[in-house]
Amino acid sequence: MSKVVLITGGSSGIGKSVGEFLTQKGFIVYGTSRNPANITNHPFRLIALDVNNKETIVKAVAEIIAAEGRIDILINNAGMGITGAIEDTPTDEMRNVFETNFFGVIEMMKAVLPQMRKQNSGLIINVTSIAGYMGLPFRGIYSATKGALEIVTEAIRMEVKGFGIEVTNVAPGDFATNIASGRYHTPVFENSPYKENYQKNLDLMNVHVDSGSNPIQMAEAIFKIINTPKPEIHYKVGDFMQKFSIALKRILPDKVYEKILMKHFKLKS
Repeated sequence: MSKVVLITGGSSGIGKSVGEFLTQKGFIVYGTSRNPANITNHPFRLIALDVNNKETIVKAVAEIIAAEGRIDILINNAGMGITGAIEDTPTDEMRNVFETNFFGVIEMMKAVLPQMRKQNSGLIINVTSIAGYMGLPFRGIYSATKGALEIVTEAIRMEVKGFGIEVTNVAPGDFATNIASGRYHTPVFENSPYKENYQKNLDLMNVHVDSGSNPIQMAEAIFKIINTPKPEIHYKVGDFMQKFSIALKRILPDKVYEKILMKHFKLKS
């Protein structure tokens, strides 16, 4: 029997690549979009869901269960970026990103867990970010949302393991997607003391995304996780230096690591 997969944020980028790959492998895939009617010629089913709207989450999950009788895999991929100096970024915009990247994921897990407990089986894959392992200048809030999700995943996987449910994180590095277009950019204010450094780093971020890896790597990694009976707690997918940066943070003194980051982002100490 084909497994039923629900992917949030399945209309483009990593979500679309993963959904298309799993469809080709014989999975029954449902992706989500806030406005699926506006998307045509999609390679798998799209249903309406906004992770910031609990009513749409409950309705979408019920729709899938009514049609398929089960949900085997939830891939929490929907997310948004945010850039800006902490001092310059509106606090309400920070809250919005936490609602999507953190609380939205929690609401999705809450929605599918009763069905997975009933099945005595299930897999939840939370897409985080390598940026969640460190505080990055001008991306601090984004890093915080993904770091918080990594920690919550560690906790909830222990809470649900006794019900036959597995939960894991997969942290991508930079991939060539349209995430930058949906990101909240704090304006480069003319009178900001961060103007020069922020603009320089904003340009650098966009270059990294534009020259990022092919999202098919994430699809292949997630397919491998799905076929692993007892998944690890954390997975990282990206180029060598991105993954190596996490290892360096563990072994280097804090201030040495900070100097390396500041040099990389061309910041003066």
